[in-house]
Amino acid sequence: MNILAFDTCLDACSAAVFSDGGEGVRACAFEPMATGQAERLIPMISEVVGTAGLTFEDVDRIAVTVGPGTFTGTRIAIAAARALALAMNVPVVTATSLAVVAQQVARHLNNMPDVAAIAVAADARRGQVYWQRFSRGGGLAALCEPQVLTPEEAASQATEGIYALAGSAADAVARHAPAKYRVFASIELPRAEDLAAMAPHILPAGSPNPLYLRPADAKPQVGKSIARVAI
Repeated sequence: MNILAFDTCLDACSAAVFSDGGEGVRACAFEPMATGQAERLIPMISEVVGTAGLTFEDVDRIAVTVGPGTFTGTRIAIAAARALALAMNVPVVTATSLAVVAQQVARHLNNMPDVAAIAVAADARRGQVYWQRFSRGGGLAALCEPQVLTPEEAASQATEGIYALAGSAADAVARHAPAKYRVFASIELPRAEDLAAMAPHILPAGSPNPLYLRPADAKPQVGKSIARVAI
């Protein structure tokens, strides 16, 4: 199975191609950016598909993050996933942006037996964080739904022992309970290669819908559209 995965939920744009027949990640790209994902996503998707030595006809499944994240960024990736899935007649699987960050953390825990669980805190602005907790094993089972909390409220939720903590707001949370957290400062944003690796184990659930945990900070930009690609 060839999987095309992409993410624009937070302050980056990333895309990857993954094959679950033993080849793993065949191509990936990641670019930090606070704006401009609408113009960059489709060209980036075309680039990773080509680098993987595939055509769009070879793609069997699409994986996309559905939030939480910025209002515009979340919409960009979901709109692209819907359009590509319709054009290519393939299913879509989804994951939260926080679960994809947790997947990155999970790959670094082999020598950390004291860590009981994983938490991700992404900057939600307004003095708040997007927050979700996951079990360490068993396929990263979610221990709570994605939430919007203050850093202090999030810090108080470490009840299963020591947590591995990542995300762009990890430091803001950890300072309220430093003994409870092992901070992975270098892991801040979702990467499509981690989403792609998760995708074979996620069941398709129809057309993807955005996960908004609060209203938009501003109205969507007018006149912005996602670039088209020939399938």
